Amino acid sequence: MAFSEQHHSLLETARLGDTAALDSLLKVCQPDIRRYAYRHCLMSDVDDAVQETLLIVARSLRSLRMAAAFSGWLFQIVRRECRRLERRVFGLDSYDEERMENWLATHSDETVRLDLVGALESLPDHYREIVLLRDFHEMTIREIAAQLKLTTSAAKSRLRRARQLVREYLLA
Repeated sequence: MAFSEQHHSLLETARLGDTAALDSLLKVCQPDIRRYAYRHCLMSDVDDAVQETLLIVARSLRSLRMAAAFSGWLFQIVRRECRRLERRVFGLDSYDEERMENWLATHSDETVRLDLVGALESLPDHYREIVLLRDFHEMTIREIAAQLKLTTSAAKSRLRRARQLVREYLLA
């Protein structure tokens, strides 16, 4: 992300607590955050990663020590949010960072995609359907529950179980 002199001024003003400058800075950064998230997140997680990144930047900008480090800091936040959301999708224990890192390090993006397809194909139909509706069609739990004629609790439970089965398949 190449910042102009005007953007550096906006960053400094936002760091000093100017809420209008912060709002403008977040608007300027959002397209870059979104592009970066598209490269590093699962498609269904892009919007969540962008939103969480914007919230973290808004809350933590004052703690940034050097304006020159802003771009790297920003993209590190996006990358961390993508990883957090990915762990949630695969149902991985959020405290098992080493296991997640090892799994990702030993698989190429193409292999991850193929393994994910295999995992989805291995699911019983009712589990596969709910994962596809949520993670690929990006439907909300309420929309899924209505479409499948389930309670929201039942839809959440089924989605959680489906993700657990995907995780077991991928990490087996």
